[in-house]
Amino acid sequence: MAIAKLDVVALDCPEPRELADFYAAVLDGTVTDTEDDGDWVVLKVPGAQLAFQKAPGYTPPAWPSAESSQQFHLDLTVADLDAAEKEVLALGATVLDNEDKSRSWRVYADPVGHPFCLCAAS
Repeated sequence: MAIAKLDVVALDCPEPRELADFYAAVLDGTVTDTEDDGDWVVLKVPGAQLAFQKAPGYTPPAWPSAESSQQFHLDLTVADLDAAEKEVLALGATVLDNEDKSRSWRVYADPVGHPFCLCAAS
């Protein structure tokens, strides 16, 4: 049985709407949701969603490079944050940010350090 369902792949960038428009053209997707401040833009493509979030001081990744971040994270939807947290930790994840239990999301790193979020199903 799966612990989570992949929800969104989010990419850091300097201008979320511009990058979303680029990928909309490349993937034939539709920009469907933008926060009022434009810091988070969602692109729907058949069978998937990409999100673009504003990253102040954004530096593009160097590829390939062991010294540079690829600057994305996965949002994984779960039915129960506490139960899912126990399961991912047992599998080797580490906590990056889970102190605010009132939020609908928590941040972890996979066994090799890639960040991902567990997000409460809405």
